[in-house]
Amino acid sequence: MKMYVGGEWVDKPEKAVVRNKYDGTEIDTVPLADAEDVDRAVASAVRGAEVMRKMPAYDRYQILRRAADLLAQRQEELGRTITLEEGKVLSEGLLEASRAVETLAGSAEEAKRIHGETVPLDAAPGAANKVGFTLRVPCGVVAAITPFNFPLNLVMHKVGPALAAGNAVIVKPASDTPLSALKLTEVLLEAGLPAEAVQCVTGPGAKLGDPISTDPRIRKISFTGSLDVGEQICKLAGVKKVTMELGSNCPVIVMRDADLDEAVRATVITGYANAGQVCLSAQRILVDSQVYGDYLELLKRKVEDIVAGDPLKPGVTMGPLIRESGRHPREPVDPRGAGRRGSADHRRRSPGGDA
Repeated sequence: MKMYVGGEWVDKPEKAVVRNKYDGTEIDTVPLADAEDVDRAVASAVRGAEVMRKMPAYDRYQILRRAADLLAQRQEELGRTITLEEGKVLSEGLLEASRAVETLAGSAEEAKRIHGETVPLDAAPGAANKVGFTLRVPCGVVAAITPFNFPLNLVMHKVGPALAAGNAVIVKPASDTPLSALKLTEVLLEAGLPAEAVQCVTGPGAKLGDPISTDPRIRKISFTGSLDVGEQICKLAGVKKVTMELGSNCPVIVMRDADLDEAVRATVITGYANAGQVCLSAQRILVDSQVYGDYLELLKRKVEDIVAGDPLKPGVTMGPLIRESGRHPREPVDPRGAGRRGSADHRRRSPGGDA
């Protein structure tokens, strides 16, 4: 696929191969953008932001509502794309696609409800019968740097609200999973979004992160990924708004009066979904000593029922890791190049959102 910069689909001689995370076969290629491409994308987004700022809320609502409908029509295709480029099983890919539809539909509705507020000022002396008011105005250009583990819905969490509020968006998807974001860009343009209101630049965070983070024309950065990269972005960003979602440390607490079957079911779902590559997956299990043995025995049985393999095949309940480097060093290497388990928190120093 081509990337979308400056109101057109752009190809480049240098490309990155997007691979099936299960067997390593080539799915597609995307251009490798550089700092000049980022500069062009920002200049275009500045013009797009001016168009979006002047667009009535109802018009923004209609565009996003149409995009949600188009997304729903392409749900099976998008779910399969998510599975191919990310590795989660097809049922999880389809679920993510359906969630992305809901996220965009909700963003469309909120476009009609963005407003300011009035504040009585008569609590101060000499301010009787006076009222202050605020107006919400768009930031302008928003950079959305997104992770691999939800390559469509986490992009949508940033793009949908930004467009609903009247901004232009530059999407920098994770290097491992750029195809879903590019297909979302197609859908938004087909729905009638102004040509320069969205940009989608593809390439490694090590090359694109710095020019995105430091450009003063970008007024807000929304990033989901590791703590290290988030800290680096904040250091480089300067005076602009930043929103960071940097993972978590999620415990499951099992009390002695818990329904152990339900507790185990929840543990397996939250601990092994997407091969554990979810920022809010179960990461620590704290069990009351009186029920620890029973809980552990039930958990072992459920974990043994997990079927790892080709995520497109029926009956498979866990696909591969996004990359071999994420596997535990003591685990054997899968002959197809994938480990069994891992964490979404692949820490990197370059601000590119590839966590």
